[in-house]
Amino acid sequence: MTDAAPELFSWEFATDPYPAYAWLREHSPVHRTRLPSGVDAWLVTRYADARQALADQRLSKNPVHHAEDAPGKSRTGIPGERSANLMTHLLNIDPPDHTRLRRLVSKAFTPRRVAEFAPRVRELTDQLIDGFAERGSADLIHEFAFPLPIYAICDLLGVPREDQDDFRDWAGMMIRHGGGPRGGVARSVKKMRGYLADLIHRKREDLGEQGDDDLISGLIRASDHGEHLTEDEAAALCFVLLFAGFETTINLIGNGVHALLRNPPQRALLQESLAHGDTGLLETGIEELLRYDGAVELATWRYATQSLRIGGQEIPQGDPVLVVLAAADRDPERFDAPDTLDLARRDNPHLGYGHGIHYCVGAPLARLEGRTALATLLRRLPDLQLAVEPADLRWRGGLIMRGLRTLPVHFTPRAPEPPVIP
Repeated sequence: MTDAAPELFSWEFATDPYPAYAWLREHSPVHRTRLPSGVDAWLVTRYADARQALADQRLSKNPVHHAEDAPGKSRTGIPGERSANLMTHLLNIDPPDHTRLRRLVSKAFTPRRVAEFAPRVRELTDQLIDGFAERGSADLIHEFAFPLPIYAICDLLGVPREDQDDFRDWAGMMIRHGGGPRGGVARSVKKMRGYLADLIHRKREDLGEQGDDDLISGLIRASDHGEHLTEDEAAALCFVLLFAGFETTINLIGNGVHALLRNPPQRALLQESLAHGDTGLLETGIEELLRYDGAVELATWRYATQSLRIGGQEIPQGDPVLVVLAAADRDPERFDAPDTLDLARRDNPHLGYGHGIHYCVGAPLARLEGRTALATLLRRLPDLQLAVEPADLRWRGGLIMRGLRTLPVHFTPRAPEPPVIP
């Protein structure tokens, strides 16, 4: 590349941002830029600086610390969350409130709870594949990667099955408009907010009779036993788990399948490993796919509560800071051959799910869904191939997430598998 700074956040950039990030790491590792929304922010691109910034308590998650006179101040965060009164969630608060709310939510993502949820994830995975297996073609984003985490997180929260298609519609609106006008997203957010408030109210009234073990019921019980969780906080928590939980997993599955299809030798090694009942390569492989082309391109917003230095660069108080996980996870100072997909990579402390106190609370569930989705696809559709040229694929615009709009594939048609009888 030339000495001129690359253009950022164009459609061409979205297709392959990694050369631009390599330029930034070398020439401007803490880089001030104007985002498409009009907000000025600092991009942190080197691994060591990124890891420091993610754990630096001088960088607040609370938008109140954004400089008052900053351009585009109202255009940070998730579209619609301000107007829908959904600001008090884990992505927007600091300790001690963050500590209190995270402690509550973490109870839903214990190793035991995730392990108990595994059969439901396998059931959903097989049901979705059954829906297109006989056809011999599919769009793996809309028919597989998108509905799987939606239905899974709805089950975890305790959304009744008859209402889950509404959530799928609202989430689809958020995905379709994530890189475009914020109005469509905001309307979906408000619908989600209204539904969640009503569901929380109904579950609170019925809690004594039903004793449900879902996450919303657990949050209500905690608030009834001294944790002081308001209904607004409960709604915001459920909303962010939906918002963060489904899109990150869509992208993990979509980006992961895409990377395997573009790297046939690695895909063949994984299929051979799984055919012999060895899941070791799948375990390291999920981590490598998160590093190589992860679901989250930039960590969510942080704001300097005081002047500080990152990577030798002075960051003024009130300025937004965005840690570029995708750039840090391909830093050659930390990873050998960072642009090479190596599913057996062992030394892999990637930042795909963050670092520090804001490390993704839903990471165990996302990993379970990712492992199950990839293993089942490769087993049931072993000759899976891209149905278009790689250059014809389109990536969603947007700032935080990285994911494909569609992933058309074809394969030998196969009959649905008979249901497993317990």
